[in-house]
Amino acid sequence: MKKNKNEVKKQIPEKKKYTLKAFIYFSLRILTILCMIRQIQLGNYMNAALCIGTLILFSVTIIMEHKLNIDFPDLLEITVWIFIFSSEILGEINQFYIHFENWDLILHTTNGFIMAGIGYSLVELLNINENIKVNLSPIYVAIVAISFSMTIGVFWEFFEYGMDKYLHKDMQKDTIINTIYSVTLHDDKKNEVVEVPIKSVIINGEDWTAKYGGYIDIGLNDTMEDLFVNFIGAVIFSIFGYLYTIGKGKYASNFIIKRKTE
Repeated sequence: MKKNKNEVKKQIPEKKKYTLKAFIYFSLRILTILCMIRQIQLGNYMNAALCIGTLILFSVTIIMEHKLNIDFPDLLEITVWIFIFSSEILGEINQFYIHFENWDLILHTTNGFIMAGIGYSLVELLNINENIKVNLSPIYVAIVAISFSMTIGVFWEFFEYGMDKYLHKDMQKDTIINTIYSVTLHDDKKNEVVEVPIKSVIINGEDWTAKYGGYIDIGLNDTMEDLFVNFIGAVIFSIFGYLYTIGKGKYASNFIIKRKTE
């Protein structure tokens, strides 16, 4: 039996979408493999191992789809792949975190958006589960999505702190500061904030104010900025998610995981 013209027209966009998805997937894998080969040539075996880990992460969404019988929307899957590549290959190995000032903030904002979508998806999957009766209001679902995203963001900051403290890494990047606001430094021990301009800092005989412009914090500013932009990303998605739930927008559906249909 021949397919009618409408069926053929519907299949063409789907085919183009799948072709684009496959192109991005294999392009990122090829670039990662080339990067791994280059790191091996340079003797950077830790970076080469990071490339292998990245290749594994690329396959996580595909494995989850088959194992859990769920469907990742194409745009979500592509965004996750690009996020992984941007974080590990560009950010860590090619030092985009250093060369581009806001690279880390962009990734944390994206992470907040993605994690909010996943948190929203978990509630949606429960809502349509015949064995679990859950009926939440749209605004509550949006709050759950934000909370889930922020929880993941906090756990990631725990991880960064642990890496810095116990493995002596610098994942929580330091920030140059030139003024201290502190109650502790009050001469009369009063509960009043004292402003102390940093005019001279000598570390191991070196004048840091002349070289760096001040002193450094221990990653607090970096952590709070990461959590703040994570929150922004989560709120942006939750707005789209709320509109989707009340039937006034479809954009969020591109980032909401669904159960596979027969």
